[in-house]
Amino acid sequence: MEKTKKIAELFKKDSILFISGFLAFISCFFVKPDSGYIGYINFRVLAILFSLMLVVSAYMRIGTFDYFTNKLLGRIHSEKYISLFLVILSFFMSMLLTNDVTLVTLVPFALNVLKAFKDRRRTMYTLILMTVSANLGSMLTPIGNPQNLYLYTQYHISLVDFIKLMLPYSSVSLILLVLSVILLNKTDKTVDSAVTEEVSAPKLLPLLVYTALFVLCLLTVSNIISFVIMLGIVAVVVLIFDRKAFINIDYGLLFTFLFFFVLIGNLGRIGVVHDTLSQVIEKNVTLTAVLASQFISNVPAAMLLSAFTEKGPSLLVGTNLGGLGTLIASMASLITYKFYNKEKKEGEHYLLSFTVVNIVFLIILLILYCGLSI
Repeated sequence: MEKTKKIAELFKKDSILFISGFLAFISCFFVKPDSGYIGYINFRVLAILFSLMLVVSAYMRIGTFDYFTNKLLGRIHSEKYISLFLVILSFFMSMLLTNDVTLVTLVPFALNVLKAFKDRRRTMYTLILMTVSANLGSMLTPIGNPQNLYLYTQYHISLVDFIKLMLPYSSVSLILLVLSVILLNKTDKTVDSAVTEEVSAPKLLPLLVYTALFVLCLLTVSNIISFVIMLGIVAVVVLIFDRKAFINIDYGLLFTFLFFFVLIGNLGRIGVVHDTLSQVIEKNVTLTAVLASQFISNVPAAMLLSAFTEKGPSLLVGTNLGGLGTLIASMASLITYKFYNKEKKEGEHYLLSFTVVNIVFLIILLILYCGLSI
């Protein structure tokens, strides 16, 4: 009974990992394992994803983001401007640190800071808009979220083309986010200081070393340095400076990618399945991706649908916009929900408000997509 409970908890914690593993296993019965399996795996994506997570983990362990956020918030005394700052910070941080890392870093900090104002409603909406902001800000760069990195590599999209494609959506999103914060904070409260405790500055040497490693990762994303060289340097240097940084990596995400590579590879070799799904998806890749994301989240949707279409840019737009909508449309959204529910115990109210806000943003951005597609 106890083992069953533990398995159920593990499944609930990372259901996508278990489902993708099960589907990959089943697909092996239709396409027997052979030498072609090794060709399924995109080692470049896995190496870059692993290295980025490792460097960010090392950054977090020396308190980098906590320190700079603390310093900036210490200068703001208005609830409206603190909310605005947190939402904008989530938007831009997610471009470099991914949406999930941004929320893991900022949400606990935001909850602590907003306590000073004793305003439950505004705290909730600030967290919702921070989540939307992280999901939308992350769509502008290839390293902003896992599906971007995968699609950027899979379809060999240039960095300039990637940014040009997503810039209209990011720009409109930022305007909408700022307007939303202003509308939800028509009245304002002030305090002497919302920051309750000082955070020590990160040590200079590790900070400089990790920054150099982060730049190395960016150069690899830009195809300037080989991913093999990057992986070796990052792994060895972090091992020397802080081996415990390896513990905080999301290995579940890496295995999820691995399982999907196997599943996608096998589906591509089953002629009937490939041809049928390709015909359905090609009718409108973007809207199919948006819809699929609502049920299986946008990372699996990107990987799964990529096996049946050559329209990488359309899939990129669809899976990024598809991060809006349901709570599971972007798995990063669950991070905020878990933190808020643990702190406030008002999950149902949060879910309703979250869904309404997300749907409004999704409708506006889909209208923009339709306008740009004409």
